[in-house]
Amino acid sequence: MTEKLELLEEHRVFDGTQRKYRHHSETLHCAMTFSLFLPNVEKFPNPSLIWWLSGLTCTDDNFTHKAGAQKKAAELGLALVMPDTSPRGETVADDEAWDLGQGAGFYVNATQQPWDANYQMYDYIVTELTTIVRETLGLTGSESIMGHSMGGHGALVIGLRNPDRFRAISAFSPIVNPSDVPWGMKAFDAYLGADKQAWASWDASKLLASHDGKPVPILLDQGTADNFLHVQLQPENLIAPEGYPLEIRMQDGYDHSYYFIASFIDEHLEFHKTYL
Repeated sequence: MTEKLELLEEHRVFDGTQRKYRHHSETLHCAMTFSLFLPNVEKFPNPSLIWWLSGLTCTDDNFTHKAGAQKKAAELGLALVMPDTSPRGETVADDEAWDLGQGAGFYVNATQQPWDANYQMYDYIVTELTTIVRETLGLTGSESIMGHSMGGHGALVIGLRNPDRFRAISAFSPIVNPSDVPWGMKAFDAYLGADKQAWASWDASKLLASHDGKPVPILLDQGTADNFLHVQLQPENLIAPEGYPLEIRMQDGYDHSYYFIASFIDEHLEFHKTYL
């Protein structure tokens, strides 16, 4: 069962604890790892939780090692959970390209062979890993979600599809309109099939444009020196209904790297804390 967690790493950091776990996923039919930061549990016995979704080629380690989020999270009493970006293993379908297959799950539920056997990343995060976090690890506080690039797409989609659960969404350099940019079109065609009508429920720009339920505040940061800005990311395509709490900040001179994330992660954590 999913409750059987193997603790791979544990480190004291900024008055909190950084952990890495492995478990067998019944949803993805493979072994998965995820990372977790916990603030001081004596000070914050039931911390709020922020989900971080990483981008193409990443694992659960990238944000943990590079973003420098633990110090501010410890100060604010926030727990952080970092899933991997796709199913993994020799029996899991893959592609020679870096932007499809392992490391490129796109946080959707695949419907096309051979991907549908393992690539159910939406259900893995929203249901299976959530159950582990809540029932096995005992984290039952309020939640929000954020991510980078492909993970920014995932954070927007998961947050918008679950407005009663996630209190805020933020993203760095997200793929906001995957139905109409090369990265997204390639992945969606493979995972979801050629019918573009099936893509709409996985496209943040379409979800937000038609959103008529509970608004989830969104903060988006995009660097102006990002090599992927004009072809793959196109933040101008994320258009909210009138009055929706969306803020898009263009950050002059910043690129697509974790240097950009590290520069503004404290502001994002403070944004989330406001709503948590």
